[in-house]
Amino acid sequence: MCHSEGISPKNPPKIDSVDSSLALRMTSILMKPNLKVKIGRLELKNPIAVASGTFGYGEEFNDNFYKISELGALFTKGISLKPRHGNSTPRVVETASGMLNAIGLQNVGLEVFINEKLPYLRKAGATAIVNIFGEKIEDYVELARSLDKLEGISGFELNISCPNVKAGGVHFGTDPKLAAKVTKEVKKAAKKHLMVKLSPNYHDMVGMAKSVVDAGADSLSLINTITGMAIDAENRSPVLANITGGLSGPAIKPVALRMVWQVSKALPKVPIVGIGGIMNITDVVEFLLAGASAVQVGTANFVRPSIASDLVMELEGYLSSHNIKDVNELVAGLKS
Repeated sequence: MCHSEGISPKNPPKIDSVDSSLALRMTSILMKPNLKVKIGRLELKNPIAVASGTFGYGEEFNDNFYKISELGALFTKGISLKPRHGNSTPRVVETASGMLNAIGLQNVGLEVFINEKLPYLRKAGATAIVNIFGEKIEDYVELARSLDKLEGISGFELNISCPNVKAGGVHFGTDPKLAAKVTKEVKKAAKKHLMVKLSPNYHDMVGMAKSVVDAGADSLSLINTITGMAIDAENRSPVLANITGGLSGPAIKPVALRMVWQVSKALPKVPIVGIGGIMNITDVVEFLLAGASAVQVGTANFVRPSIASDLVMELEGYLSSHNIKDVNELVAGLKS
């Protein structure tokens, strides 16, 4: 028995072998690194999120693999005012180090999302950020206004950059003036956190980022998929019914890292969520060093459904093994 006086992590009490396992657990708790990050006003329990379009609305993962409340955030499948059936099949094809998709933003629509999907997300304890898109500015505004006062939504991700639909978002994503206009109007219509998802298919990522930030964006997510295509050499025809689609996965990671780094250098005070080919903990750390405060895991969810949850634990292990007390020490920590 020892007195409590003078006990601290630096001066632990003497223990016998029976108490050794308890002592190790206590030391682990005392030394546990901080995983919390801030994206503007949003505080996330960790920087690991899942990307829109790769995670549905969370039910399958929560019911079969891990609790979605473990994640820093869940970016929902894109929501439009009315349900969308998406493009014709085939609309997904595996490529070297990645995949092409031309889903066409299939989704249940606003009404079903509010009545069926959102209650599930609330009950599951998810930090939900709703991805919204439209064919005209009024669509975005109506979506944001309808969702803004509902509980269980932490913010919006404005999708102005989907490359596999024939109308709507992609046009906003390749025109800085239109991108700024839709951002400004949504910002006026809603009070929740506003993140804008940027397209790598526009030649000036920094210029586009500045346009939407000046118009009121609270944060940025980048990058969306890169437009690509696949050809069947035997049939001499496109593999995708839509002909082109969005390339994702490890193949786009170097491009994504470069763009995150460029925008972070140009706009150091603007929070960035990095996306593009994250498959392991090293990828996560690289995005943080490039300037991202958090990341979204996308294509890897199809390869290893448990990956996002695994990365939360692996990130804690990485920080501990490198004697880093706070994950925020990594953000924009790239050495020149």
